[in-house]
Amino acid sequence: MITQISQSAKIYADALIKLGQDNVMSYDDILKYLDTIKNILNSSEDLKNVLLTPAVPVEQKIGIIEDIFQSRVNPHILNFLKIIAEKKRFPELENIIEAYKKELDNINNLKRITVISAIELSDDYKKKITGKLQEKLQKNIYADWKTDNTIIGGLVIRIDDNIIDTSIKTKLENLSKNIIKGNL
Repeated sequence: MITQISQSAKIYADALIKLGQDNVMSYDDILKYLDTIKNILNSSEDLKNVLLTPAVPVEQKIGIIEDIFQSRVNPHILNFLKIIAEKKRFPELENIIEAYKKELDNINNLKRITVISAIELSDDYKKKITGKLQEKLQKNIYADWKTDNTIIGGLVIRIDDNIIDTSIKTKLENLSKNIIKGNL
């Protein structure tokens, strides 16, 4: 699922990137703490609901944030959580984390893609595919490999919002449409 990242989420993500640029913390440590926060929130619906509910006073939210996260995250990240609570931006936290990850990928010249094949691909074939994509995109590639036997054969490659579909299933569907339209 592709999520639209808001401008405010990008601004808060940029503040986190600045922590890394200023050598306050490493980019990876920031990401580790953000993942910790996300995992804690996802493990407790009650906690998530309290922090997301507008009716709960900000002071109470900040107290909860301190109680839950103070021993688990760096003080800079704790302050970040308090700020987004004060600014009533806590509902955007997941978006902020996604924006941070995207910006970090840009810094690292990394492109995340998804490759779907009908069968499990050999490591050699995976290396060939990532090599070709690295050459074409001029970026380091991180591929999420999936199998889906319904595509029959070929590959479906998702790069951001773009899909390269060389699957036999799609070719058969297109052939069927052309036969129905009489375009053969």
